[in-house]
Amino acid sequence: MKLKPRRFPLHLQILVAIGVGLAVGPLLGKQAQPLGELGKLVIQLIKATATPLLFFAIVSATLKTEVRGRAALKLLSWATLNACLALLLGLALSNLFRPGRSLLGLHPNQTAAAAAYASKKLDLLATLNGVVPTSFVAPFAENLVLGVILLALLVGLGLRFVKREQRADGEAHYLAVESAVTTLLRLMEVVLGWVIRLIPLAIFGVVARAVGEHGYAPLRGLAAYVAVGLGGLALHVLVTYQCLLTWVARMPLCKFWAAAKEPVSYAAGANSSLATLPVTLRALDRLGVPRSASALGACVGTNFNNDGIILYEGMAVLFVAQAAGIELSVTQQLLAAAICLVAAMGVAGVPEAGFVSLALVLNTVGLPLELLPLLLTVDWIIARGRSVVNVLSDMVLSILLVGSAPPEGELEPAEVVLQPSE
Repeated sequence: MKLKPRRFPLHLQILVAIGVGLAVGPLLGKQAQPLGELGKLVIQLIKATATPLLFFAIVSATLKTEVRGRAALKLLSWATLNACLALLLGLALSNLFRPGRSLLGLHPNQTAAAAAYASKKLDLLATLNGVVPTSFVAPFAENLVLGVILLALLVGLGLRFVKREQRADGEAHYLAVESAVTTLLRLMEVVLGWVIRLIPLAIFGVVARAVGEHGYAPLRGLAAYVAVGLGGLALHVLVTYQCLLTWVARMPLCKFWAAAKEPVSYAAGANSSLATLPVTLRALDRLGVPRSASALGACVGTNFNNDGIILYEGMAVLFVAQAAGIELSVTQQLLAAAICLVAAMGVAGVPEAGFVSLALVLNTVGLPLELLPLLLTVDWIIARGRSVVNVLSDMVLSILLVGSAPPEGELEPAEVVLQPSE
């Protein structure tokens, strides 16, 4: 998705919205309560548009991406390992510091949600049954991530089979189908992009309501949320990636960071790993990584190699549960983590992609969404951390693939689909 630069970028709009909300909230007091509905409306729009976007993104990637042999196995193995380590770190930090407790009971709707969910247990079997939909429409109507992903994979694989048949018969009808899928994906990206532009308005309403009703107490809870989120992302980079580079890839850290500083700074400013992709590839060239490996790790891998989003979602799911007074068992946490993993792997490249995916995950596992509008106020900060980690993840994955770079013909560059992430 091509993001056009704006004279007044989204993060500055959000800062202005926060400032105005902090000023207006105390003036209105309890009368600011209706403004909080703006956040709910935006979350509902995000859910409505994100589900079909996720579907078409996975169908497009499944249909067009061609990676075969040992290269595919190595790519999936390293990407899955990094993702699991990121998830475990996010869950561990949320369980250790329990930052969500700092927001417990601050919001009227949140208090009601806590009472409603206090004795509720996430039903593992019911959630797994939701993977197999009762109809094609049901997962879209209920915004169930697992059902949507299953349908998308079936449709994508089916289209690949038809594509091979038509190629063998010398037909070209599949080109029209590919074009239609690409067009529909782009359509949903544009529509969701319009919804994202409403975020500053929603943030203004949520901040004004929270401050009007509770003063500045919610800011302390949000500060804990940001600290744990950014801390987890930093730990993943400084521990996981540096250990892999040192002990597996045998690359000097000073050499890596000398090349990585440019894409890192660019990702922090652009808040997009796709926009940073040309800079990332140049950095990998300077490190001596062959284009066969960087094409896999940074281009193909960006479809599902989103460690920043995955770690954030693992942390944020527990944060929301804690804030609502819900204690999740180890089994329930692992179930939520698995859904985070598959949702992040299929997330499309839109602004606030991690937050959009989080809304779908919470809806799928049955956790309350009342807190999400408040989290929007600081998500622009964590989003930049997610983008930086996603770029570094692409670089590390490319370096790890050097030992098994695909032979000529195993990667078909014309078939690579770039699904940008944050």
